[in-house]
Amino acid sequence: MSRSPSRYAVIGQPVAHSLSPRIHPQFAAQFGLALQYEAMDVAPADLAARIAQLHTDGYAGLNVTLPHKAAVAALCESVSERAALAGAVNCLSRRDSGWIGDNTDGEGLVRDLLRLGIAIAGRRVLIVGAGGAARGIIGPLLAAAPSELVVSSRNPWKPEELAERFKAQGALTPRTHLALKGDRYDLIINATSAGHEGAMPRLPSNLLAEGGACYDLSYGPAHAPFAAWAQSQRGVAVVADGLGMLVEQAAVSFDIWLGHRPDTDPVLAALRR
Repeated sequence: MSRSPSRYAVIGQPVAHSLSPRIHPQFAAQFGLALQYEAMDVAPADLAARIAQLHTDGYAGLNVTLPHKAAVAALCESVSERAALAGAVNCLSRRDSGWIGDNTDGEGLVRDLLRLGIAIAGRRVLIVGAGGAARGIIGPLLAAAPSELVVSSRNPWKPEELAERFKAQGALTPRTHLALKGDRYDLIINATSAGHEGAMPRLPSNLLAEGGACYDLSYGPAHAPFAAWAQSQRGVAVVADGLGMLVEQAAVSFDIWLGHRPDTDPVLAALRR
């Protein structure tokens, strides 16, 4: 008797736009694995009940997207250190007694930067934005040993809070956007959601060092404002969107669940076609 495919899902609201149901079956095919993966629209008020029901129903793992990444952490039996620091969970793994939470965003970013040939070690790195997206990537970026990691926001208190939160992981320099004037960075990462409104944070000019890279956590139409700003920077060598990060963080989840590290290149190429 053939074994039923293991079941996985991504939960969020809205979730119809998610690419995860396209990504994970392609990963599974690389290893000849049977896998069922679906997208589930879950309202915040229904989150706890749905998470419990999916465990009862035998789901092996879940991805979590907005707006549930913070709230779902409290529903886990335990969470990884990096998820606790990020204050967010995007990957749930089934245990008989409950869900184990992790955050794969930062590792996914670092893997995509390395795939693109963008160095982190010994380089000056700027994260624009100090919200949840920034919180999810700071730990792995610090572990990659930049010479300096700066986080900027319109107001000083958010970057200062992040510097305090991650001080055991490494030094983080808080700045306001305006205080960046005169600085030069080898890598600038946009961790704001401004692009979803067709906007771009107001930043000083000439922030990028010669041969530097600009990376946006957003992809699709939301990437356009940052891409235009990045292309205007003198000496820019690489401008990249966050689709590669999405695929890489999905690969980390897949490895956590199934113990296989998939090849991300063909999957990313298929999504870009």
